[in-house]
This record gives sequence, structure tokens and C-alpha cells, in this order.
Amino acid sequence: MGRDGLRLRQTSYLHFLEYHLAFFKKKVIVMAKVLIMRMLMGFAAIVMLLQVVVAVDYTVGAPNGGWDLSTDLSTWASSQTFTVGDNLVFQFDSSHDVVEVNKANYDSCGTGNAISTIVTSPARVSLTSTGSRYFICGRGTHCSQGMKVQIDVAATTTPAPPQSTTPSSPTTPAPPQTTTPSSSPPPPVTGETVNPPASLAVSLKMTAGTMIGFGFLVMMLLSL
Repeated sequence: MGRDGLRLRQTSYLHFLEYHLAFFKKKVIVMAKVLIMRMLMGFAAIVMLLQVVVAVDYTVGAPNGGWDLSTDLSTWASSQTFTVGDNLVFQFDSSHDVVEVNKANYDSCGTGNAISTIVTSPARVSLTSTGSRYFICGRGTHCSQGMKVQIDVAATTTPAPPQSTTPSSPTTPAPPQTTTPSSSPPPPVTGETVNPPASLAVSLKMTAGTMIGFGFLVMMLLSL
């Protein structure tokens, strides 16, 4: 009887430990999930703020012009890099307006079936998707005089890493010529021209998007 009682007591003690260990394990897992969820929520908020901060406002025609007849708007647009999340700011007087049209009306300076018409300055237009957008002035013959602009919006991408130049293997020099060369040889090429990296704003936008995607993936895994 004494041994049976001891065995029963040991079994009860083991069950007691297993129960409390399982309870403690579940509690730790729940607390860890809550902590991670809170961290991800705070992280997502920071990323959203970061995306707002890196969005660029482009004042059309600036800094040497504006939305008017005297500015070469086509040259201005070709010198800029527009990405999703950026904004256009049109500043103009009462003799002008801003009409967004399709490609056909842009080419013909027509205002029929206009996408939108803005008559109050300053006007802020958000670039929310990739592709081309077309803006003209609908007053008089202003469009045909050049007051129109095509905005090409690109997706946010990470800058390509600079390419490293692989040194060429040494070659056996040719035997010297007996005749004197008429001109000196061109200087050797020391390396390749490396394209400059993309803007910091583009890089930060892509980084922010990647971090948001990773955060949602972690949240999905935790919900399993």
C-alpha cells in the first residue's frame, strides 16, 4: 500500500507539472504573439509615415517657369523622374486652367470628354498609378501654343547595383615594329562608366513597400 500510494503521489505530481508547463507554454506563446503584433502595427505606422515623407511634390514648370505660355513644359517634364506617390502642383492665374485629357485630345488640343478640369490655383494632382497622364490648358488657343504637358509615371524600383569592371587578363605584347608610328596610341581605358544610382526617395519607397509585405507575411504566419 505504501508503494502504491507513493506511485500515485508521483503520478499526480507529474500530471500537475505537465498541466502547468502546458499552461505556461500557451501563455508565453500568446504574450509573444501580442507583442509581435504590437511591434508590427507600430512598424507599419512608421512605414506609412515614411512613404508620406518621401513623396515628392513637383511644381509644374518650376523653378524657372510655371503653368503658363512662356515655359517649355515638354523640356521641363523630360528632365524630371515621376514615380507613384508623387504629386503635381499647378500654379496659374485666372487666364488659365488645367484640363486632364486622354492621348487623342492631348494631341489635338481638344477638351471633349475631359477627365477633369481644375480652375482654382494652386492645384494638386496625385500620381497614384504608373503610365502616362496628359494635361492641357483649355483656355483659347493656349494648348496649341504649347501649354500642355505629358507626365510619364514610373513604378518605384530599387536602384540597380553598380557594375564592377572585371580587369582583363594580360596579353603578350606584340614584337616592336621597325617603323615609327605616325601618331601616339590612345590612352588605355581604365574602367566602365557607372550609371548614378536612383534617387533616395525611390529607394526609400521600395524599401517601405518591401517591409510592409514582410510584416503582413509574419502576421499571416502567426495567425496559423
